[in-house]
Amino acid sequence: MNRLGRKASETLIEMAPSADGEESNGPLCETLSTAGSEVPSSTEQGLSSTETTLLIPDRQVIDKRHQSKDSIFFRDGVRRIDFVLSYVDDLNKEWEKKLERRKEFESNLQKAGLELETEDKKESEDGKIYFVKIHAPWEVLITYAEVLNIKVPIKENDIPSMVENPLDCMLTPFRLPEKVMHPEPDYFTAPFSKEKQELYLINDESTFFSPSMRNRIVNYILTRCPYGTEEGKKKFGIKRLLNNGTYSAAYPLHDCQYWKKASDPNCDNERYTLYMEWARFLRFYKEQPLDLIRKYYGEKIGIYFAWLGFYTEMLFLAAVVGVICFLYGLFTMDENMSSKEICDPAIGGEIIMCPLCDRECEYWRLNTTCESSEYSHLFDNVATLFFAIFMGIWVTLFLEFWKRRQARLKYEWDLVDFEEEQQQLQLRPEYEAKCTQKKKNPVTQEMEPYLPLTSQAVRFCISGTTVLFWVSLIIASMIAVIVYRLAVYAAFASLMENAQTLQPISGLLTPQLATSVTASCLNFVIIMILNFIYERIAIWITDMEIPRTHMEYENRLTMKMFLFQFVNYYSSCFYVAFFKGKFVGYPGAYTYMFNRWRNEECDPAGCLIELTTQLTIVMAGKQIWGNIQEAIVPWICNWWGRRKARNNPENLYSRWEQDHDLQTFGALGLFYEYLEMVIQFGFITLFVASFPLAPLLALMNNILEIRVDSWKLTTQYRRPVAAKAHSIGVWQEILNGMAILSVVTNAFIVAFTSDMIPRLVYYYAYSESDDSPMSGYINNSLSVFLISDFPERNKPKTNPEHFVICRYRDYRYPPDHEKKYLHTMQFWHILAAKLAFIIIMEHVVFIVKFFVAWMIPDVPADVKAKIKREKYLTQKILHEYELEKLKERLCQGDKRATEKEFIATEGRMELSRAM
Repeated sequence: MNRLGRKASETLIEMAPSADGEESNGPLCETLSTAGSEVPSSTEQGLSSTETTLLIPDRQVIDKRHQSKDSIFFRDGVRRIDFVLSYVDDLNKEWEKKLERRKEFESNLQKAGLELETEDKKESEDGKIYFVKIHAPWEVLITYAEVLNIKVPIKENDIPSMVENPLDCMLTPFRLPEKVMHPEPDYFTAPFSKEKQELYLINDESTFFSPSMRNRIVNYILTRCPYGTEEGKKKFGIKRLLNNGTYSAAYPLHDCQYWKKASDPNCDNERYTLYMEWARFLRFYKEQPLDLIRKYYGEKIGIYFAWLGFYTEMLFLAAVVGVICFLYGLFTMDENMSSKEICDPAIGGEIIMCPLCDRECEYWRLNTTCESSEYSHLFDNVATLFFAIFMGIWVTLFLEFWKRRQARLKYEWDLVDFEEEQQQLQLRPEYEAKCTQKKKNPVTQEMEPYLPLTSQAVRFCISGTTVLFWVSLIIASMIAVIVYRLAVYAAFASLMENAQTLQPISGLLTPQLATSVTASCLNFVIIMILNFIYERIAIWITDMEIPRTHMEYENRLTMKMFLFQFVNYYSSCFYVAFFKGKFVGYPGAYTYMFNRWRNEECDPAGCLIELTTQLTIVMAGKQIWGNIQEAIVPWICNWWGRRKARNNPENLYSRWEQDHDLQTFGALGLFYEYLEMVIQFGFITLFVASFPLAPLLALMNNILEIRVDSWKLTTQYRRPVAAKAHSIGVWQEILNGMAILSVVTNAFIVAFTSDMIPRLVYYYAYSESDDSPMSGYINNSLSVFLISDFPERNKPKTNPEHFVICRYRDYRYPPDHEKKYLHTMQFWHILAAKLAFIIIMEHVVFIVKFFVAWMIPDVPADVKAKIKREKYLTQKILHEYELEKLKERLCQGDKRATEKEFIATEGRMELSRAM
């Protein structure tokens, strides 16, 4: 088949009105015509209707056994396979309809200029699957490169590189070879234009456009190619054909096997290089080859790994400071006066505490919580305050330095003038198909589909109601877990008191801790179940809204998923941090949930250790489960799918069959990766004051995450279609919002969840000993209750030691005071100190944050200079080219090339130089 050049009006670009003013029903600019087509019909080729196969020019039949299994070319060994479609010719009731769709679709692909070659099912490994290989010839590539505004090289970059840092030699062990880090030279680039082909550095038409560019162009055509009319509506797009089972898969090919190089010398072996230098865990200490990732997978995936790597690097500083704060708590554990008094038999052993539940629980001695009070000091100490302030500043540094890193990548990856609006604001094929009404665009003056306002309102109401219902369901599940905590506490208390086997660990495994751990595990299971269901609900309601563009679709889905995940993962932590133990009441006047279950109390050493437990279980559990889902599940699926192929000779298992047996990296693949990391970001910022080791856990997880993500993308998934992106998108705004919220949550955790403020108030205002200011704090923080004042509902069934009074955690007057059981003045002093601390901490951290953000420019100065220099040189090259073309026209006597036009062109060049 000869290459089929087409005019711009014959490309699959966008919807437009027909010449006579009537509205077009499909995504084509004009109806595809077969006039001038040199594609032989299937009848002329002597092939079946299911095999619209392109024969090679010399009609020679090539045995598949003589073709390398890693071949990424057509049978002629010249034309590169840019995309592959597969289908199973099953004889069910829709067989004829699917056959007709495929025939029409493949015919329209050929009319659009693509070249096809079909592999019969007899040649496939299982004898069931047909493979349609697609090649985009040069004429198609240059046409759509102009449509998609793809930038291509015009001159090698002559701007000097950055001055080498003297400390770079220390980083040599972490560096990768130069050919891996920078697989191709740096060029000045310009948007491709068919009329200026001689301007570009086109050395070889077959390699001028990289494989990622080629598969992006072919995918653009596939998503807009029609395949017929059904129910009076124009049907088009490979996505719809995949959904209705006409095709089973559509994917670009990896360039070789990941574990060894291809035998074909024309293969770049980039997949092999990525696996050897990036996707193996033993390379965890090495930098990432971002330029190679971008070249192979596209900018969108490249920017994700750049962000994840930068986030991991910044976590190293937070982890070091967190470990130092933890070590401070560890080394000062023996100096903690509060735990000393609790553990002292003469103090904590003589303090009788009021029962922690009604009727079933008994009086208990304070020193039974000795071990838990010692461990709580690990996280509840002065270093907690410092670390909370530090993390508030760290978040700002991370976000500001990421903006600078992102700006540098935009320059290096040629995304400075990339208009995401132009790429992302293209109408979604689904929007074009479902919106039957049209109106004139006030900017382009062209008819385009639109969704009526009434329809939008109805869809948004349904969507909003669904989201609110699921958020309410999460809150209901959290309340159920709280009820579980309240209901089982008495059972744990009774079990641990009577079970002799638990006596050796009774000091460490208290009823409070047992309840907290089991409730956290139950909460984690509920989180995973709800998350699994809601993911599908969120996609369904976003599809129902029919977003106009790809950007709108991603943003709406992101906000729905993040809102749900935020409530799902963080609600239990918010409960422990800000509600547990705050609305308990006091003995004789306890508060009850649903007038049945008595509200939980905090441990005498505070609720911070329980928040730490909750955070650790949910955060660590999510990370472990996430890695299992991302690595083990795809590996098992691929192993199961390839189990038959392992017994066949290698030369019968072709490149397209190998990739067909891999998992699909869907359009939302990166979305879930970002979501996972942003949820983790919330854990290490919103609640970090309760667990200084959270950044260390996140750091270790992310070191593994980078290699797991790279390994699965390189070895377990089909090659994704390349896509452009110049930033992390809406996730940047979400991170900014969480950074601001983290300052507030950590201030409240230090003030209301930890015991720091009550200790400071006692130290400065109520201490009675100059030699040991904190001695007596435990006795001061416990109020007295007269046991005879217990109502029958609360009074324990037995009081074998005939206690007269018991103590409880609060600041209230004793029973013999005229203000019996009312709050003391110390309570109000502590409350005022807590509120003052929150206001002061928030203002200090916010002032520092905004000052740091103001001090650090978003774009480095050297990048700004390089951008201006490159723009100037590029304009100069383009203007000189135009001037040369105009001179040629003048020399050839072109009457349209007037002297005034020549002078105007030179003047434009001078103006450009001046600017």
